[in-house]
Amino acid sequence: QVQLVESGGGLVQAGGSLTLSCATSGKIIRINAMGWYRQTPGKQRELVATITSGGGEAYADSVKGRFTISRDNSKNTVHLQMNSLKPEDTAVYYCHANLLWGDYWGQGTQVTVSS
Repeated sequence: QVQLVESGGGLVQAGGSLTLSCATSGKIIRINAMGWYRQTPGKQRELVATITSGGGEAYADSVKGRFTISRDNSKNTVHLQMNSLKPEDTAVYYCHANLLWGDYWGQGTQVTVSS
């Protein structure tokens, strides 16, 4: 069984920074893409950023230039550096991993940005 555990969420003022981390455990042979999604009440979960095993990155337009995704393939971890945070970044952030046999999600971590 593969598990993803996020950490690093919290409360921050607008303009501040946070770094989210996602650790994996279990039987992992290879992780393809890893990424971060977010969700607010009443809305669908949306993509924030993804990174391939080769390091290719993609970002939602709303976070380009402010967020940076990175991963450590030796440790099967993924991180999200969030700078210049805005109140509209407030959401539950979920870690995602695409493995050979399916997709896995973390339990989510709350990020709250106060104005």
